[in-house]
Amino acid sequence: MSLSVKARAATFAQVLRRVLALSAPYFKSEEKWRARGMFAAVIALNLGTVYVAVLLNDWSRVFFDALQNKNEPVFWTQLLRFTYIAMAGIGVAVLKFYLTQLLQVRWRAWMTRNYLSRWMANRTFYRLELARYAQKPGTADDQPANTDNPDQRIQEDMQMFTDYTVTLSMGILNSVVTLVTFVGILWSLSGQFAFTLGGHEFTVPGLMVWVAVIYCTVGTVITHFIGRPLIGLNFQQQRLEADFRHHLVRVREYSEAIALDHGERVERGQLDMRFSSVLRNYLALIKQQKNLVTFTASFAQLAIVFPYFLAAPRFFSGAIQFGEMMQIARAFNTVQDSLSWFVENYDRVAIWRATADRLTSFDEAMRAQETPNEQLERDSAVSLGTEDLSIGLPNGTSLLAGAALAVQPGDSVLLQGPSGSGKSTLFRTFAGIWPFANGHVKVPDGAVFMPQRPYVPDGTLRDALAYPNPAENYSDAELRQALVDALLPDLVNRLDDSDAWSQKLSGGEQQRLSIARVLLKKPSWLFADEITSALDAEAEGVLYKRLSDRVKAAGGAMVSIAHRAAVGDFHNQRWTLVSQPEGAPAGGARYRLETSASAAA
Repeated sequence: MSLSVKARAATFAQVLRRVLALSAPYFKSEEKWRARGMFAAVIALNLGTVYVAVLLNDWSRVFFDALQNKNEPVFWTQLLRFTYIAMAGIGVAVLKFYLTQLLQVRWRAWMTRNYLSRWMANRTFYRLELARYAQKPGTADDQPANTDNPDQRIQEDMQMFTDYTVTLSMGILNSVVTLVTFVGILWSLSGQFAFTLGGHEFTVPGLMVWVAVIYCTVGTVITHFIGRPLIGLNFQQQRLEADFRHHLVRVREYSEAIALDHGERVERGQLDMRFSSVLRNYLALIKQQKNLVTFTASFAQLAIVFPYFLAAPRFFSGAIQFGEMMQIARAFNTVQDSLSWFVENYDRVAIWRATADRLTSFDEAMRAQETPNEQLERDSAVSLGTEDLSIGLPNGTSLLAGAALAVQPGDSVLLQGPSGSGKSTLFRTFAGIWPFANGHVKVPDGAVFMPQRPYVPDGTLRDALAYPNPAENYSDAELRQALVDALLPDLVNRLDDSDAWSQKLSGGEQQRLSIARVLLKKPSWLFADEITSALDAEAEGVLYKRLSDRVKAAGGAMVSIAHRAAVGDFHNQRWTLVSQPEGAPAGGARYRLETSASAAA
C-alpha cells in the first residue's frame, strides 16, 4: 500500500473515530433505549424499502412480458399487484421519513442541552474566550485554543451533524443492503459473455455485475479527486458565515456608540470585508461544485442507457424477452445506484466532515477548559486574604507576584493604579474566574462582584432587576424600593414591561440598575469595579454611601476600584498598583501592590 493510500485510510479512520466520539454519548445517555429503538426502527424501515424494490423489480419482468405477449389478464392482475406494492412502499417511505426526522430532532435536542450544560458549567464559556487571546501565532484556526463562534457550533453545526449523520448512515446502509440483494439478481440475469482471444475461448459469468463494479469504481475515484477540495472549503465557509453574522450582531448591540462616533463608514467597511471573504470562498465552493456536478450528472445520464446497450444484443437475438431486458436494466441501475452512493453524495459528505471537524475541535476545547485551574487554591473564610498570589495575562505576561493581602470585616478598601495594571484582573482572581493565577486565596461566602459594565438581560424589568435570582424571590415592594434607593424612581411602575433593556437604558441607568440588584440582595461582602464611572458626582456619593452603610450593617467589607478621588471618602484603606522598573525582582512582575491607610481613615 502506497504512502498516500495509507494516509487517506488513516484520515478516513480518524474521521470515523471523531464521528463515533460525537455520536456515542447520546446512545449511551438516559435516552439510550428510546434512541436505540428509533435507530433500529429506521434501519428496519430502510430494509423494508429494499424489499419493496425487489418486489418492483420482479413485477417489472412479469408486467412487461405481459405487454409484449399482449396477455391482457396478466396485465390487469399485475396492475392490481402494483397497487399493493406501491401502497406498501408509500407507507414504509412515510414512516421512515417521520421516524428519521424524529430521531434527528431528539438527538439534536439532547446534544444541544448537553453541550449547553458543559459550555455554561464552571464558566467554561468564559475561559474559552480567554483561551482565544492565549492563541499562539501560527496555530491553525481549527485548533482548540481558537474555538471561534461557539454559538454557531451549538446552534447550526449540531443541527447539520445530527441530520447528516442519520441520513448518510442510513443511505450507506440502504446502498449496502440493496447492493447485496440485487447483485445476486443481476448476476443470474446477466448470463455469460463468451469471447475469443489468441485462439482461446473465454467465458465471463455475470458480465453486467463486473461492468457495474468497474463503472462505479472509476466514477468514485474521479469524484474523490474532483470533490476533495470541498471539505476544506465547506469548513471555511461555515467559519466565515459565522464571523459575518457575529459582526452584524455587534453592530446592533453597539448601535448607539457607533452612531455617536459616526463610525458607520468604518463598520460598513468591516462588514464589506467580512462579506467579501464569504463571497470569495463561496464562489470557490461553487466552482468546485460545478466541476463535481458536471461529472456526476454525466455519470448518471450515461448509466441510464448503459444497461440497454449491454442487454440489447441478447434481446434482439431472442435469448431474452422484453420483460427480462427491463428487469436487467432495472437491476443494473439499482446496483449502479448502490455502488455510486459516494459519487452522488460527495458534497454532502464534505459538509458532514467539515461539521464533524468543527464540533470535534469545540468538544476538545471545552474538555481542555472544563477542569478548574488547580494552580490557584481558593477557600471560603470570614475574611479576605491571599498568600503568595501571582497573576498573569493569557500571553504569559506577569502582572503581580507573591502578593499577600488581607481585608477584615468592617474594612473598606480602594484599589487604584494605572490602566492595564490588573485591577479588574485581581477582582477576577478573587471571584475565582481568572485561570492565569496561582497561590492561595480566601474569599467570604456570598461575596458579590460588580463589573463596570453590568449585564442587563432582555425580558421584563423585574427579571433584569432580580438577575440572576428568580424574580419570585422578591416582593413587588422590595423591587420598587431597590429602584428608588438606586435613584431609578421612573422605573418603579415598569416592572412587568418587557424590553431590550441594555439598549433602552443609558450607561448610567444600567449601572444604577446593577446597584439596585445589590441593594436588593443585601450582601455582606462587595467587590465593586468602577460601578459609578457613568454617574455624576452627586449620584455617586449618594449611592456609595448607601452601599457602604448596607455592607457595614451586614458585618462585611467593601473593596472598590475607582479613579475618582471622592470615592476614597468611603474607604479606610488604599491598595495601589505601582509599576516596577525594568529588571526589578518580585518574580519579574510588571507591578507591585502597596497598601496604606486612606484619607477617610
